[in-house]
Amino acid sequence: MAKFEIPTGRQNLYTRPAKFLLTIKTETMKKNIGMLIVLLFAVSVHAQQLKEAEVPAIVKDAFAKKYPGVNAKWEKEGADYEAEFDWNKVGSSAIFDASGFFKELEQEIKIAELPAAIVEYCNKNFIAYKLNEAEKITDASGNIRYGTEMKKGKEHMDIIFDQDGNFIKKEEPETNDHED
Repeated sequence: MAKFEIPTGRQNLYTRPAKFLLTIKTETMKKNIGMLIVLLFAVSVHAQQLKEAEVPAIVKDAFAKKYPGVNAKWEKEGADYEAEFDWNKVGSSAIFDASGFFKELEQEIKIAELPAAIVEYCNKNFIAYKLNEAEKITDASGNIRYGTEMKKGKEHMDIIFDQDGNFIKKEEPETNDHED
């Protein structure tokens, strides 16, 4: 095999681009690995599946009192406990704190059931995204909010609105390689 030699005096001219590209690839790879580690950590911290035995009795009792005869899958979300279940054939989740205090009920709704102001806001302010899911959120006092999931490819973000359709907040976009 022939050996390629760079003419004397021109080494920097030929080798500099290769060193530059190698540096860029290395830095990009370091950033991607760092972002992957942060993403994996965030997903594992966000919601942790629990066995029913890991849920405090006071929380399970509060759930059973509020939703008699309903079976749930449990997750730990921060300091709170989230029970996921079907209630009246609607995908639902109830959030309780560690003392068993009911905080809120989230129920899936059709996008057509959202106030028109929410749909208009999403279409106007998130043109690149598709309105993918909607939920009605009722807190312990009976106050209603709405949540929407906006999706663009594998990226999604949640947006919260008050009962009249006024924007409250937007969560940072996340990327998932799997469906929830």
